[in-house]
Amino acid sequence: MNDALIGSFISAMSTGLGAIPILFMRKISHRLRDILLAYAAGIMTSASVYNLIPEALGQSNLFVLAFGIMLGSLVLLVLEMKIPHVDLENPEKMPFKIEAKAFMIIAAITMHNLPEGLSVGVSYASSDENLGNLIAFSIGLQNAPEGFLVALFLVNQNIGRFKALGIATLTGAVEIITAMIGYTLSSLVAGLVPYGLAFAAGAMMFIVYKELIPESHGDGNARVATMSFLLGLITMIGLTELF
Repeated sequence: MNDALIGSFISAMSTGLGAIPILFMRKISHRLRDILLAYAAGIMTSASVYNLIPEALGQSNLFVLAFGIMLGSLVLLVLEMKIPHVDLENPEKMPFKIEAKAFMIIAAITMHNLPEGLSVGVSYASSDENLGNLIAFSIGLQNAPEGFLVALFLVNQNIGRFKALGIATLTGAVEIITAMIGYTLSSLVAGLVPYGLAFAAGAMMFIVYKELIPESHGDGNARVATMSFLLGLITMIGLTELF
């Protein structure tokens, strides 16, 4: 439990750490943003394919793996359909007025963080003692650029820098709660761990394919983003071999 709490806390607080540069700058180039997003996508892909999926399959069978992956992706799909997509860099394209419904933006980001926390918690409940740390690390890397973009958007809406940093941090803090829920359920309910691991893999791959890859390839930086993706993939494989 303590390891899961510490790991989820570090992963969640990466959102706030990623937002710290907002105290010193107001803009970030599309190229750097795409590189960071693609690198995070590579990390999450490697974590799913080389860690979560083999662990889930080793503890169960193909049916459990397929069911968990599809359930994880379907949950993210429903969230995507029910919660309006937020374009943090182009607020003029949003389907509602910022002044009237700014809280919806924060709520949307927060809701999308819930499955990520669940992934961390379930991973710590696995019999592989290193899996939790690896997944927490991968989620943390994905949270960092997201935290910066949230804080950047808020500052551009005339919200104070420190207040924007605090709000961005809180959007990631919800992952601690869902991580504890995932860990507790997986620890108490026999046979739930492989379902949870497969669910986490499906949710993470949905985020990679639906959000990170398209966003990192949409501004003319496809080549450098692709190389960054591969670097993230290799980084996570290297960490798996080391630890």
